[in-house]
Amino acid sequence: MSYAEKKVLVVDDEEILRMLLTDTLEFAGFQVDEAEDGLEGLRKIQENQYDAVLLDYMMPHMTGLEVLERIQPLQLHTTVIMLTAKAQREDQEAAIERGAAYFVPKPFSPNELVELLNSIF
Repeated sequence: MSYAEKKVLVVDDEEILRMLLTDTLEFAGFQVDEAEDGLEGLRKIQENQYDAVLLDYMMPHMTGLEVLERIQPLQLHTTVIMLTAKAQREDQEAAIERGAAYFVPKPFSPNELVELLNSIF
């Protein structure tokens, strides 16, 4: 399967970061969808199949951890990468316990995420 067939959902309340990630991932050949908060992200995850979800930790309406808790019972074959400025060990452990495969502290380079996704796929 080529990268063009890999679907990635970017869930982050920071519009500029979403746009930057979307542009970078699309340039790298991924299909990209966006959600501006946890509720919209959860809805899109429930309605679509994604190969990976880039999920912000702190968002309005529903945090990234709450999204993870809601999707964990669905047993999706989706790699979740948690993006956060909260880089304390307990935050990382909480995300991993709830199903995040990777934990990327902010700030980060969008190219780092492309490299991570390339290593996964």
